[in-house]
Amino acid sequence: MESYINRDTQLCMSLSGRPGNFGTRFHNYLYRELGLNFVYKAFTTGNLAGAITGIRALGVRGCAVSMPFKEDCIEYLDGLEPSAEGIMSVNTIVNTEGKLRGYNTDYTAVFSLLKSRAISTGLDFALRGSGGMAKAVACALRDAGFAKGVIVARNEAAGPALASQYGYAWKQELGDETPGLLINVTPIGMTGGPEAARLAFTEAQVRAAHAVFDVVAIPAETPLIQLAGTLGKPCISGADVIVLQAVEQFVLYTGLRPEPHLITRAAAFARQS
Repeated sequence: MESYINRDTQLCMSLSGRPGNFGTRFHNYLYRELGLNFVYKAFTTGNLAGAITGIRALGVRGCAVSMPFKEDCIEYLDGLEPSAEGIMSVNTIVNTEGKLRGYNTDYTAVFSLLKSRAISTGLDFALRGSGGMAKAVACALRDAGFAKGVIVARNEAAGPALASQYGYAWKQELGDETPGLLINVTPIGMTGGPEAARLAFTEAQVRAAHAVFDVVAIPAETPLIQLAGTLGKPCISGADVIVLQAVEQFVLYTGLRPEPHLITRAAAFARQS
């Protein structure tokens, strides 16, 4: 369906330190296919307070929030939904008549994937990272029933705090340990980053693991996911996460839940660039 921007068009957007095309293409594809008078645009900013003031003042309907703004944006919001309040990390802002509320659809997506992929909760895990996304993943792991794990983070404040919050151990480095589930929640392996070609864990650790989870969405197959795939390990990728969390954002912004076949087509379209 052909669509045109006019004075009644609802704007949705994203804020990211390193904007990509996936969300823009995914949401705009669905708006077009469903005949919705919405448009979506990605932004970055050096003035977070000003950007969020703009969301409120200009009536921007919704905003996806990515690194490094997921925690810093909270002080500028009017309230948090339970999905964000429990972990104090926001990946979605919804504007309802000038009131901004924060949500975390990352948590929803990760919890759903852990359940649907039937990753055994009896596995011990190592989670590398301690930022806002790491909070969502750690909370989802706890709520899914994973009892034994270690947060691997060099940050001597954020790492122990995250581990303590969810009842897990903390280490600055994993060393030679070989947990059953490996989870990367850092930019290691991300396209365009300084560590794009690096593995988040050693090859020996990947070989010993039962399953691997990398939240990096671009590329869809990071070096970690590529290696795990060649070894026949069950994998959850950031490409899986980004689709599920984007669908939940779409529902929050529009009130509509697209049919599964339409979601599949939108995701394929979004991955083309």
